[in-house]
Parts: sequence; C-alpha cells; structure tokens
Amino acid sequence: MSVLAISASHTPLKDHNPPAPEVQAEVDACFAGLRQEVAAFAPELVLAFGPDHFNAFFYRLMPSFCIGAESASIGDWNTPAGPLPSDPALAEAAAAYAQAQGVDLAISHRMEVDHGHTQLLQLLFNWSELPPVLPVFINCVAAPRPPLARVAALGRALGAFVGTLNKRVLILGSGGISHDPPVPALNGAPPEVRERLIAGGTVSPEARAARQARVLEEAKLQVAGTSRGVPLNPVWDRAFLAALEAQDFTALTHYSDADISRDGGRGGHEIRCWIATAAAMQALGAPAPQVALYHAIPEWVAGFAVATQGPVAGAR
Repeated sequence: MSVLAISASHTPLKDHNPPAPEVQAEVDACFAGLRQEVAAFAPELVLAFGPDHFNAFFYRLMPSFCIGAESASIGDWNTPAGPLPSDPALAEAAAAYAQAQGVDLAISHRMEVDHGHTQLLQLLFNWSELPPVLPVFINCVAAPRPPLARVAALGRALGAFVGTLNKRVLILGSGGISHDPPVPALNGAPPEVRERLIAGGTVSPEARAARQARVLEEAKLQVAGTSRGVPLNPVWDRAFLAALEAQDFTALTHYSDADISRDGGRGGHEIRCWIATAAAMQALGAPAPQVALYHAIPEWVAGFAVATQGPVAGAR
C-alpha cells in the first residue's frame, strides 16, 4: 500500500478569464509538477472527494455522502464527458467498511459528476489513461450539509479502508476555498428555480449557457469590486490552510455553516473535501499536508490553493 494525496481548488473560469501572467505561470508550473509526480507515482486507484453544483444531485434526494460504483462525467465547463473507469465491487466494499466504522455512505451505480470532480482529474491525468476512480460526493451546496466532524469521520473511515488495499492509491480533494459563485438556494427561490433544484434532470444547452454566463458575469463584478457576493477572503483562507498544515482537526471542524457562508461564501463549504482528504491521510499516519500554492484570484472567483500530503507507504 502506498498513498499520495492532493487537495486543490477547482474553478470553472480557469479556461476563460486569465489572471495576472505571473499568477497564471505559478499555477501552471504547480500543476505541471503535480502531473509529473502523479505519473511517477502511477496510481492504481483514485479516491476522489468532490462536490456537485446542482448538476447531478438534487433535493428530490440529497445524501450527505455518496460513492460512485459506476460513474460518468457530464462534461461541463470544458471537461471531458463520458464514463469514468470504475470498480463497483471496490466501491461496495468501501461503503460497507465505512458503515462498519459508523459512517453511512450512499452508493450509486449510475452516478454523475461535474467539474467539481473532473477538473482536477483532467489536470493531473491524460483522460484516456485514468485508473479506476471511486468518486465520493460530499454535499457542500444544499442545506442541511453534513457537519464538518462527520466529514472528518468519513475521511478517516475511507482512509482506513484504503489502508487495507494492496494498491497505490491517489486521494484527491477538490473544492474551496473562499468563493461565492451565484448558486441558488432552495429557500426563497422562484417557482421555476425551486422546481429545478428539486427535480433536476438534464440541463438544456441553452440553460447551461445561461448558467455559465451568470458565473462569467460574477467574475467581471468581482474583478471590478462591484459584486454583491462575499469577496474572496485571504485571511480566512490562510487560517484554514494553517490549520490544515498543523493537522488541527479541532480548528478545521469548528466552523458552523453560518461562519462559512459569512466568511468564505457559498463555495467556501467545499472545504469539506479538503477536510475529508486530510482526515483520510491522518488515518494512514501520513505526515502533515504542505501547502504548495495560494492566490486569491478574482478572475476565477476563487481563493485558489493546492496542498499535497505523502506519499505514505505500508506493506504491499
């Protein structure tokens, strides 16, 4: 067993709004290095914690956590569409193991994932060479969200499960940190939006284009300093990253949802994916995470960071 972990922000605006050239160069260099590290590590399995943005999970049934036994990318925001390599038996074993540890994990044999999972995969792999992927959805958008302590328990349970495998495993956490994209809330939504948030279904090309246009417009407002949303919050971001590097799970799990929405914006709830990843690695006895990159990037509506952890090895 050998395990490497990478947590990183994702942003659908990465291919649309270039930041300052020096920031872009640093991000590109960081991911080029990570690609090389992942290629050298040659993972046989990817355990990927990620959110959804009302593309696959809706209020008709909104689990706190769900693992994909079989899954496919919807292909939003220039990410590849189509099935992901899967291992249904391993996903079922992971769910059973987590349940034995006291964490209920829903399972889907027809799970869809959006850029919240696929952008990081696309940045780290040649898409045609992906190893089997176990995508783990964490509800970061739809109240009531799972408490952070439960997220950490999920991470520890799946980390312990990974420790039973005779494989090289890459654990990914995709999301956060501070950002406030125009994601609708169920409470107070107009009837047609409320119906969409509950019923879901396939998004028409026209509706998807309109959604993406709203995000692009929000980026313009944030760059101009005229957005009504929560601004990027480097102080909050750095405090979170410092707690992550210290493996201080008391600090990492003390935030309430109100705290996160106020200080980190609606997208700040995606810190759950970082917490799950760090907890998984803690269960494996890994050294502390190291932050490799941080910039507040209004062009991307993102407090954008990357952290790595491990690899940690055991008997094979």
